[in-house]
Amino acid sequence: MLKKPLLLLSLVAACTLAQAQSTPAKKALVERILKVQQAGIEQLARDLAKQPANELLGSAIEFVQTQVPADKREAMAKGLQEDGDKYLADAYPLVRERALKLAPTTVGALLEEKFTEDELKQVAVMLEAPVYLKFQGLGGDMQRALVNKLVPELKPQMEPKLRALDAAIAKRLGVQAALGGNGGASAPGAAAPVAPAAPAARPAPKK
Repeated sequence: MLKKPLLLLSLVAACTLAQAQSTPAKKALVERILKVQQAGIEQLARDLAKQPANELLGSAIEFVQTQVPADKREAMAKGLQEDGDKYLADAYPLVRERALKLAPTTVGALLEEKFTEDELKQVAVMLEAPVYLKFQGLGGDMQRALVNKLVPELKPQMEPKLRALDAAIAKRLGVQAALGGNGGASAPGAAAPVAPAAPAARPAPKK
């Protein structure tokens, strides 16, 4: 009675294994795909390297704006920016090299597992198509076009909301609101200076 179900399960398992099985042809196709996607992997590595530095430097810039005399803020902010640039120049190559090295055994392995050889061929042809490469090359321009239009339009609506949030946080912490006297907050997407982490509770500016 059990032989037929067991045989059926065995056949299903064998078919699944065959589909997921790696072959030289599939590896070659995955290599083609990863080569086309190298720029995206490198951008991911740059973003990963920048993220912790941006958080640290952003807090430091906030500290400078509230705790450092006005005549010294610009020079100190410039020095912080230089420190951030030096960090990225040292850190990015390490992250990039490791990301590219891990891509075949992570992204590549996933592609081999989830796609058949014929599907991988279709993906490779699509990614290598000149029209797709042209489209992909416009990614940065398309993003900038949207952001350049979006940020100015949102600024009048977002500034009051950001001031209200800042005032609520300041009230809860019992400190002076940081945005109250600087003429308004930046709208989302506005370029913020990359900037040691500031204290959890922001102290009031020195008088």
